[in-house]
Amino acid sequence: MKFIGGNRTNRLKRRELLKRIAQTSALIFLGPSQIAWGAKLVAVRIWPAEDYTRVTLESDKVLKVSHQLLTNPHRLVVDVEGLELNNTIKELVAKVNSNDPYIAQVRVGQFQPKVVRLVFDLKESIQPQLFTLDPVGNYQNRLVFDLYPTVANDPLMELVRQSAKKEAALDADDPIGAIARREAQKAETKKPNEIAKSESKPDSKADNKAAKPSHRRLLTIAIDPGHGGEDPGAIGKRGSREKDIVLAISRRLKQKIEAEPDMRTYLTRDGDYFVPLHVRVNKARRVQADLFVSIHADAFIKPQARGASVFALSQHGATSSAARWLANKENGADLIGGLNIKTQDKQVAQLLLDMSTTAQIKDSLKLGDAVLKQIGGFAKLHKPQVEQASFAVLKAPDVPSILIETAFISNPEEEARLNDHEYQEQIAQAILRGIRSYFAKNPPVAKSRQI
Repeated sequence: MKFIGGNRTNRLKRRELLKRIAQTSALIFLGPSQIAWGAKLVAVRIWPAEDYTRVTLESDKVLKVSHQLLTNPHRLVVDVEGLELNNTIKELVAKVNSNDPYIAQVRVGQFQPKVVRLVFDLKESIQPQLFTLDPVGNYQNRLVFDLYPTVANDPLMELVRQSAKKEAALDADDPIGAIARREAQKAETKKPNEIAKSESKPDSKADNKAAKPSHRRLLTIAIDPGHGGEDPGAIGKRGSREKDIVLAISRRLKQKIEAEPDMRTYLTRDGDYFVPLHVRVNKARRVQADLFVSIHADAFIKPQARGASVFALSQHGATSSAARWLANKENGADLIGGLNIKTQDKQVAQLLLDMSTTAQIKDSLKLGDAVLKQIGGFAKLHKPQVEQASFAVLKAPDVPSILIETAFISNPEEEARLNDHEYQEQIAQAILRGIRSYFAKNPPVAKSRQI
């Protein structure tokens, strides 16, 4: 329709009317997903790990995606609506490491005018989990792809394989213990009430020889470097990240424990990636750990706070307001790290985290006290006794568990110390001595050969 003639007022009215009609038509024909077009991509990240590889797209608006798995060869195709190809999304290509267990390469392209297509060329068959995370902390909206192997890795079998030579040497040095370990397999068939009766009988001879167990076996220590991946943990004024420092200390501790003839270790994470709190607990139980040691570097709102601390679980509230504050902060790691709350095992995970026992807490306090005394031999302590709070990561019902805050990363002086290799060595050595002291007074129970 063409309008001819008319005065200026009428022409302005017609223009305004046509403008409104055009805007309304655009809303009708574009649809909801196109209206949201214009989302700004803030960052892209890839976190490879043996358990899974995580890909994160961070944006200022929620992104809408669809995906499909293809075979021959294996590929994951993801279409992201509301985006145009730009330098940020292209960075994803360069972020793929050659040693990534699951991703061979990533290809990106403008599939449609307002749809970016990501093609992940895979090294094997996977089971992807795609989900979004609401803004939290310093993060905006996150779109997450977790690429899990179709056949999950078995941490126990890998641990057994790695420690086969050490266990064979232990058997040769202690043939009686080797026989006892095989006999222990039969004991597992006992009924629970029979085990309870046998354990309830006092044994004065056993008390007198508490420091010398009747037979030897490999002791499994689960070492848990806190945070990781999307969750950096606390950050010092000099930019030190808790996740990096505690991983370095944990690796030193692992090296020292592996040098012990009757011990082996398992790291809940051995790289920079996120592990949910309940998965850390599950991992320790899966490898039948004798102890669980979670390593952290504390932070507080005041930079004057200083000193190392050791914590055990509490079923009846925290022993101090500071312990309660810290537990709440550490328990929030899943929100920062990016837990997929839509997974079906959420209910099972929560059930596990409610299964703490009085016996476990009692043993954890003994272990914590032994470690705290060793750390106090060279470092300042924040509190002279083991504190307690409801830390989710300490809730394995059958594994004595402690959380060690090695120092305050929020204190500039202690931040420098945490980055010092000598201090990291001292902390690792103190933890090992504490573990040794604990086992000397609390001999480990017999377990079947872990195969």
